[in-house]
Amino acid sequence: MKYVILIHSNPQPWGHPTGDFIAENQTLPSAERERLNAEFEAVLTEMQESGELVTAEALGDPSTSRLFRWNAGNPVVTDGPYSEFKEHLAGFFLIDVADQARAEEITSKFSGPGETVELRPAMWPGGDDQ
Repeated sequence: MKYVILIHSNPQPWGHPTGDFIAENQTLPSAERERLNAEFEAVLTEMQESGELVTAEALGDPSTSRLFRWNAGNPVVTDGPYSEFKEHLAGFFLIDVADQARAEEITSKFSGPGETVELRPAMWPGGDDQ
């Protein structure tokens, strides 16, 4: 089953890894930050070795985004991001795991201080072979 792990964050200034730029993360003792980073790296290594990690990408600064909307039968392009949002999509991981329980186990390792992590099933869990 394929799932997307979406990392929502609001670092100032924008950068990756986003946790390095979030006040809640910066106020943690360095030993705690190092422990969290080590756990995250361990789950990434585990997923790479098991084949569960399909792909991942960090996304650029939200101020560089372009929004495409439909108006009167034509696309209208404006600068992003949505100004009313405090958090922005910072990156994503596409994983292919045995079941939702495994997806939730992995995703729990992605959450950190000051960030919201969303787990969402892919529309076509079997991928290209369906």
